[in-house]
Amino acid sequence: MSLIEIPKEVIEAPNFIGGEWIKGDGATIDIYSPYTGSIVGRANESTKSQIDTAILKAKEAQVAWGKTPIKDRTKVMFNFREILLRDIDKIAHIVSLENGKIIPESKAGIMKGIEVLEYAISLQNLDAGAKMEVSRGVSCEYRREALGVVASITPFNFPAMVPMWTIPIAITLGNSYVWKPSEKTPLTATLIGKSLAEAGLPAGVLTILNGTADCVNAIIDHKDVKAVGFVGSSKIAKLVYARSTTQGKRALCLGGAKNHIILLPDADPEMAGVGIADSFTGCAGQRCMAASVLLAVGNVDKQIESIIERAKITTLGDKMGAIITKEQVEFLNSAIDKAEKDGAKILLDGRNAKKPEGLGEGFWLGPTVLDGVSEDSEASKLELFGPIMSIIRCENITEALKIENANDYGNAASVFTNSGSLAEIVAKNASAGMVGINIGVPVPREPFSFGGINESKFGHGDITGENSLNFWSHNKKVTTKWQMQNDHNWMS
Repeated sequence: MSLIEIPKEVIEAPNFIGGEWIKGDGATIDIYSPYTGSIVGRANESTKSQIDTAILKAKEAQVAWGKTPIKDRTKVMFNFREILLRDIDKIAHIVSLENGKIIPESKAGIMKGIEVLEYAISLQNLDAGAKMEVSRGVSCEYRREALGVVASITPFNFPAMVPMWTIPIAITLGNSYVWKPSEKTPLTATLIGKSLAEAGLPAGVLTILNGTADCVNAIIDHKDVKAVGFVGSSKIAKLVYARSTTQGKRALCLGGAKNHIILLPDADPEMAGVGIADSFTGCAGQRCMAASVLLAVGNVDKQIESIIERAKITTLGDKMGAIITKEQVEFLNSAIDKAEKDGAKILLDGRNAKKPEGLGEGFWLGPTVLDGVSEDSEASKLELFGPIMSIIRCENITEALKIENANDYGNAASVFTNSGSLAEIVAKNASAGMVGINIGVPVPREPFSFGGINESKFGHGDITGENSLNFWSHNKKVTTKWQMQNDHNWMS
């Protein structure tokens, strides 16, 4: 059983404005734990006047922070890293409490965030710019400069990891950072904010504003916000991207996914069983990198049996966490019903899974495997965001790739095989920004950047790694000449 302790008192999640913790002036937002269904936290909507005040203070703080040498900015990030490692158990507990993950998953999310933080720390040595003598007596150079105030809207499914994709890089580059966490999971944001303050981050460089859609829109619309990052559903990603870019702001918005795994007959059954089962059950399937569709090529029944056996031992509360809301559980149950009516065979029914004892009702669904799913069905095309895997039977790899390519999204795709040539065919032809070979969750490790294509991403570049640097900063070009030269040419 995951060691979740329900707090005896409701935990408050205030705003963080100008280095001070301030309660929002708007309506109350109750925070429910998916483990129990009970209220464990409380935040308040940020009003327009609070948002304006917060961004003004962020702008004022950025002036000095942007002039601070990057090596000094990096010292704060060094301190931040040590604090996160010191408090990882405490932070992971809060992530699990409000999000429903099991503790090891919450810790893993924090560690992935620390990996991005370590990349940001390395920028003092890696991101040195460039200078070249382009003509006799004339030189050109790059100088990276902060944008000013930037904003990020983050989702419920990774309350620590996704913010940590952007916080370290954006702040290390000299920006002030305005963060609107998901209204479902703001408690983690409070701990991260306190960690950065303890690390020595100047007041106002980090701002946390709680709220819902009105808060998001007010942040985007503020004239001093220069760039907007977003992670969430494709529907909302499109809206945030359009609203931001219409006002001339930079925007990078990551959306949803319907990830396909191509399973070939020569795949190792044990590797396929573990990799694929863990992909669709990990984080209760509530991640944009989860396997949603298994494209089963030829006779792969042995591998599928291995997947199901692995999924069967994924007990709720111990090896798999809860679903974020009661409404989402109802939606997933309805999706399973509909798939069965559409002709799918249920090989593993998560609706019958045993719930953890001693935690109250909670929001739960066990691993579910649907076989014989039609490629045109809802189970095949719609992002369900739960521990459900749909199997589509294919005659060959060409048919499998055709189905994968027809997918609107483009986050991830994987292939399980022992053939290097077949793996390369999938890697070259999959319509996805991230591809895995015998890996069920092909998340790149830093400094390789995270980002999909198609309906999974709106904007240019990626949200982490080297490809993120130019999103969070200007690249100023300086051309210099100090004395006249005797030999003139067109470049002189």
